[in-house]
Amino acid sequence: MRVLGIETSCDETGLAIYDLEQGLVADIQHSQVELHAEYGGVVPELASRDHIRKIIPLTRELLNSADMTLQDLDGIAYTAGPGLMGALLVGATFGRTLAWALDLPAIEVHHMEAHLLAPLLADEQPPLPFLALLVSGGHTQLVKVEDFGCYEILGESIDDAAGEAFDKAAKMLGLGYPGGPAIAERAQPGDSSRFRFPRPMTDRPGLDFSFSGLKTHALNTINAHAPLSDKDIDDISRAFEDAVVDTLYIKCRRAVEETGIPHLVMAGGVAANQSLRKKLEDKLDAAVYYAPGRLCTDNGAMIAFAGALRLKSGQTAPLAIDTRPRWPMTELPPH
Repeated sequence: MRVLGIETSCDETGLAIYDLEQGLVADIQHSQVELHAEYGGVVPELASRDHIRKIIPLTRELLNSADMTLQDLDGIAYTAGPGLMGALLVGATFGRTLAWALDLPAIEVHHMEAHLLAPLLADEQPPLPFLALLVSGGHTQLVKVEDFGCYEILGESIDDAAGEAFDKAAKMLGLGYPGGPAIAERAQPGDSSRFRFPRPMTDRPGLDFSFSGLKTHALNTINAHAPLSDKDIDDISRAFEDAVVDTLYIKCRRAVEETGIPHLVMAGGVAANQSLRKKLEDKLDAAVYYAPGRLCTDNGAMIAFAGALRLKSGQTAPLAIDTRPRWPMTELPPH
């Protein structure tokens, strides 16, 4: 079964073809980073318009690279949520209409389930059950995975997601967008002993996250030392990154201790952060698994893969297009 995956939930137009027998056949991705950089974050209307411009040319380019035609496809998967409503509608409308025109089965894919399953595209795969830390610009969640489609949310952010906090801190520091890579770069030469930022909600029970207070602390520090020198920016970046990394590590350690599950999957854009990876690998009493580097951020491969698994189990989407900017993963049926 060859499945075309379509991802347009935010600021990446991603398409891929996954074959249940051959694996990932081809994938292609267009980033909108330059489009949104001058605004310091994603502008939903601009994102939607860019998806419209790019989705058909990218589909043609993908098929050419795979030496395939639309008639070689056996199913189509598209992100139905969560995400930006206008952006989701572009991919969902294109995907569902294409499936109808080709008389192919279609499947709605949950964006965060796709991130969770992306590490299964790597050579080393986690055994069931496992824990998953999903960290991106829009979500920070700890999930217990008993089986594919059987998820229990152990903790999540009550305000800003980790990736969102990185973006906002970077904007305050004048480092541009996306914030995670920009802060990570400036943090490398930073002095870790100069500032110590709080590790939010680590002094109380539970596995929920909060990063809004950390963002406020960073703003207060910036204002107290303005105008900032290059060293100030490096040191504040280091303190901010250390605080986010420590917070995520402490919550993951607590989840491993409470569940007794020694396997952790890390997925989402923030999963590419090297300081976070090193902290978990060195300190966490569990095996840590990741998606391939280029599949940590939003991409079509994870959508094609997740969709192929659900199509294989006999699930299909109705003809009506139902996109959901908010969609709890616990509402998903098992595979």
